[in-house]
Amino acid sequence: MIKFLNPSYVFKISGKLLNLFKTILIPLVIIGLVFSLFLSPEDYIQGDSVRIMYIHVPAAWISLFSFAAISFFCILNFLFKLKNVTLIYKSLAPIGLTFNIVAVVTGSLWGQPTWGTWWAWDARLTSMLVLMFFYIAFIFSYKFVSNPDRSIKACTLISVLGLINIVIIKYSVEWWSTLHQPASISLTNETTVHFSMLIPLGLMVFALFMYVAVIFLMKYRIETIRIKKKGIKNYEL
Repeated sequence: MIKFLNPSYVFKISGKLLNLFKTILIPLVIIGLVFSLFLSPEDYIQGDSVRIMYIHVPAAWISLFSFAAISFFCILNFLFKLKNVTLIYKSLAPIGLTFNIVAVVTGSLWGQPTWGTWWAWDARLTSMLVLMFFYIAFIFSYKFVSNPDRSIKACTLISVLGLINIVIIKYSVEWWSTLHQPASISLTNETTVHFSMLIPLGLMVFALFMYVAVIFLMKYRIETIRIKKKGIKNYEL
């Protein structure tokens, strides 16, 4: 475990993974866009506006997954003081925020033709908006709190509170009467998305997660190089 969190080891492995992911990324994105924009059918009710789903759904999943990962690493760092972990959540937070904003914006664009309004204070929409503010507060905590111990405590507190909000996002459509539809894709229950739309959606999810991996590895390596240039010693675990 310690070996895999060692900054030098992670930096070396991240370079190899980055080259591999960059090679796969562009063909994967092109295939996903072709299926999503041209080969997938129109929805019989929503028409072509359903194609927003191929960006909105992956963006929402990425923003939720990113914050959950951030929370895990914050708690890990708080308990065991693993210095390399701070580089991971600092590299991941801006990516999660970006996709959170994409999810909120595309949800609004999708809501106008579907619900007849750009925005409604729906439980899921509102809790996704709240998640965006958690991301902003989290980024501010590690950027502008100069004391390292206070910064770690603030980040951990915000991430734990954000986890509660993620649970609310997940179950909001079940706990309250909302405009947002229930989950259409499930591992335990029946998936209601037609196969002809499920394939493009799966391709776009894979492509965007691959894009996140590339951006994360690039940012992680930049942060590592920046620390080395500052001459911080004893950074090894």
